[in-house]
Amino acid sequence: MAQISAMSEAITSPAKPALRDSIAETNLFFPADGSPPVEWRISDGLTDYEDAVAEMEARAAAIREGTARELVWLVEHPSLYTAGTSADPKDLVAPQRFPVHQTGRGGEYTYHGPGQRVAYVMLDLKRRKEDVRAFVAALEEWIIRTLDRFNVKGERREDRVGVWVVRPERPPSVPGEPAEDKIAAIGIRLRKWVSFHGIAINHEPDLTHYEGIVPCGIADHGVTSLVDLGLPVMMDDLDLALLDAFREVFGPVGPDDRA
Repeated sequence: MAQISAMSEAITSPAKPALRDSIAETNLFFPADGSPPVEWRISDGLTDYEDAVAEMEARAAAIREGTARELVWLVEHPSLYTAGTSADPKDLVAPQRFPVHQTGRGGEYTYHGPGQRVAYVMLDLKRRKEDVRAFVAALEEWIIRTLDRFNVKGERREDRVGVWVVRPERPPSVPGEPAEDKIAAIGIRLRKWVSFHGIAINHEPDLTHYEGIVPCGIADHGVTSLVDLGLPVMMDDLDLALLDAFREVFGPVGPDDRA
């Protein structure tokens, strides 16, 4: 990618956020010995958001009761906005554009829609580690390793949850820093140490749909996707990369189930 020569001397890459990097590198999130493998489910088509929330809540309760295995559930949603527990109403720029769902996950406003892979993560942290910060770092590590399979360098930022891609070919939006876009978001909720909600990676969504919100309350940086970065990958390719990287960070996965 071409550098912007007039800015190249003034721009330095942001300092590496050692804290969460260190957590992820030294504390992979494997379960206790003897735990059953995580169920891996992929739903075809578009999944209704409220139906997904109801399914997650029921499954999280069953995991806590010991009557269901942990689950990672991959879906796509119709176009919508969700508001996390920290959402600021002024960040909803176009409230009439798409349905807006209030949700109990952490974070602010985000967009879901076709071309974005949402992975709902229902894991029992009592089997793994009762440490929310380490769990978020592990989710980031999962995304970073997934992107690495496509030669995309995803990075953490200590002051921003999610995964970011530096765009040196673009003019900076923050003086003294390179331009960077968010490619993946994280928003989780825990109930009795069982997680639900999860991550979202942009494969090929309509990026203009983010214009109706201030994504995650961050106005100084943009959003991108794998296809926007020039990678002609299919959703199935992304799903396989997610599966392989998940095994590295979180451990064994059981037979796939495509719904």
